[in-house]
Amino acid sequence: MSEYAARHGIQYRAAWNRFKAGKIPGAWQDESGTIIVPDEIHAKLNDAAVYARVSDPSEREDQLPAQRKRMEDWAVANGYRVVASVAEVGSGLDDGRRKLTALLKRDDWGTLVVERKDRLTRFGFEWFRLFVEREGRRIVVADEASGDRADLIRDFVSVIHSFSARLYGRRGSKRARAMAAMVEGDDADE
Repeated sequence: MSEYAARHGIQYRAAWNRFKAGKIPGAWQDESGTIIVPDEIHAKLNDAAVYARVSDPSEREDQLPAQRKRMEDWAVANGYRVVASVAEVGSGLDDGRRKLTALLKRDDWGTLVVERKDRLTRFGFEWFRLFVEREGRRIVVADEASGDRADLIRDFVSVIHSFSARLYGRRGSKRARAMAAMVEGDDADE
């Protein structure tokens, strides 16, 4: 109990009052009267959030729920307690996914479970892992080896489209019209 009080910057009596009020998760009193407070980090890591994602809206009805269920079952089978489960449709390149953002803001989980790295993000997964681990959390990838070629191609096309829109959006419509005219001219020559 004294270690708990020191970690939280409170007096022993305040820690005792928290224990008596049931506000220290997992704490218990042994037969000699000693209060045992579990290591909070390890207890929190057993609380898992499951994240499932597909790129194509046509996969919303069958593949997305199946992926979510697989990950929930995998988490339970590997000793985690699922406290949150989120599924959404969106590109792995999109950094504005609302459900993922809301999940990352929650503080009731310690382990994020995803089926594959690319279900979380297409690029920068290790940076993502680094920032999550700095908060005392972790990311667990259930299937490290698998990859889906169709999703990768869709995301590649999405990257090309995004960069093209930025390029032509900044340079103005005059340049975009000139490029379109050149492409149409090439098609007419054939």
